Parts: sequence; C-alpha cells; structure tokens
Amino acid sequence: MQASRARLFKEYKEVQREKAIDSDIQLVCDDSNIFKWTALIKGPSETPFEGGVFQLAFSVPEQYPLQPPQVRFLTKIFHPNTGEICLDILKNAWSPAWTLQSVCRAIIALMAHPEADSPLNCDSGNLLRSGDLRGYQSMARMYTRLAAMPKKG
Repeated sequence: MQASRARLFKEYKEVQREKAIDSDIQLVCDDSNIFKWTALIKGPSETPFEGGVFQLAFSVPEQYPLQPPQVRFLTKIFHPNTGEICLDILKNAWSPAWTLQSVCRAIIALMAHPEADSPLNCDSGNLLRSGDLRGYQSMARMYTRLAAMPKKG
C-alpha cells in the first residue's frame, strides 16, 4: 500500500505541474483519501460531446499501479462504452506505465471513437450498429447539452 501511495503522490505532483499544459483534463484528488479522485474532461472537438465537460470518478485500488483504477462517468452521457467504462486498458490491457492522466486521455479518445460491438449502453450501440450515425449523434448532442454544458440564464 505504501508503494501505491507514493505513486499517487508522484502523479498528484505531476498533475499540478501539467495543469496549464493540458487544459482538457482537470484531475483532483480527494482531500481525505488519496485513493479517490475525480476528473473533469472536455468533450473532444468535432464530436457530439464538443463543448461539454464530463465528470469522472476514480476509485484507485491499494494494489495500484499493478491493478487498474475503476473509473465511471458521473455526468450522464449517451455513448455505447460508458456506465462502467468499457476500455481494454482498464481491464486486460492494463500496464503500470499508465497514469490517471493517461487514462483520462484514453477515455477522451474513446468518446471520439465509440466501439459499438460491445456496448454497455445498448441504445447507443444499436444506433451505431444499424448505421444510424445521425440518430446517435443527435442523441449524444442532446445528452451533452442537458448534462454536460453550463446552464444559461
């Protein structure tokens, strides 16, 4: 557990240094628990998520970095691979070389390139598999406007 704490403190310092460089990701450690983190990620440009800010919750195991963190969206999102985030690096392709910051980057890439073949959100997966890209993008844009964009007025 001591090694995982040291690794997380190192990542925390790195996140503080990179704040100005990577404005698409804002990682924050819970004040009372180094194993709990949240992230705010910007929706990738030229996707239905553009303009949205999405909150993620990280639960980091005591065996980190040998085991991957559990990550989930707290912001409602219309995407086939979300809920419990369906990403190989969070399952069987995990490597201790990954950091919480790089996991955020991978999630942003997943948002831009959904995998409809193994959907957790069947409605979005079915739209993509049936070739209804316009329907998928319309629903994803609506969810983004409702849940991930600042309210006006």
